[in-house]
Amino acid sequence: MVLPLDRRYARVIVSPVVLLFTLVAWLGCAVTDKTETSQRMESPYTSNILIESKSLSRDFVPDGDLSKQAWSEAQWARFGHDASGQPDYPQALTEVASHWTAEYVYFAFRCKYTTLNVYEGENPSKERWELWERDVVEVFINPQPERVNHYYEFEVAPNNMWIDLEIDKDKDPFNNPGWNSQFAHSTRIDPKNKIWTCEMRIPVSSMNVARVDPGSEWRVNFFRADGPGGNSERRFMSWSTIPGSKTFHVPTRFGIIRFVK
Repeated sequence: MVLPLDRRYARVIVSPVVLLFTLVAWLGCAVTDKTETSQRMESPYTSNILIESKSLSRDFVPDGDLSKQAWSEAQWARFGHDASGQPDYPQALTEVASHWTAEYVYFAFRCKYTTLNVYEGENPSKERWELWERDVVEVFINPQPERVNHYYEFEVAPNNMWIDLEIDKDKDPFNNPGWNSQFAHSTRIDPKNKIWTCEMRIPVSSMNVARVDPGSEWRVNFFRADGPGGNSERRFMSWSTIPGSKTFHVPTRFGIIRFVK
């Protein structure tokens, strides 16, 4: 009668061991799930759309010409939809790309248009308040994503008029027109093909960044205002969509810009 007793004894020993491993495995899964859930909850950003900015071997001065080899090697993103995500505006298709060096971040825009809506007869060397009331391309960029409400705004019109602003949504007013980044910009208009182009070169030091490093990720969104008439007639488009919002200033919807070699 020894064998039956050994079998019972084995069952007593094995069962707790199995239960122990099962419990450990369950706790491990629970901790992992909790950690992943916590990480998702901790991020205030609700958009993970991504654009990669490739490094340049040397800097250049913007002249609005996108036939440069640098832009042929860039990763281009395109958008033609309303900021809410719909409807689409194929007649105003917008393409954007980026490059970087240690000291500058570059952006290029290629914009289809039907008619141009710009401030006429003004000096493009001077900053133009309310430039967004006409045709513009815009870059909202945040080099410190942990400071969600603090970022920088750069706008350029087809005739190269411009404005740059430091934004802090924790303040009232939230835009600082006195800030000056000294960013360089240039545009060209091709009336035959109904396309206007823009290049921007932004000094990272103006945004309190010492240098750009490969592998770093910032937050960014790209916008375009296009067309004549009042706000109900014009087109307001964004790269990362902003569902349900009536303003571009929703930093939690900024996408990701990744700086790569």
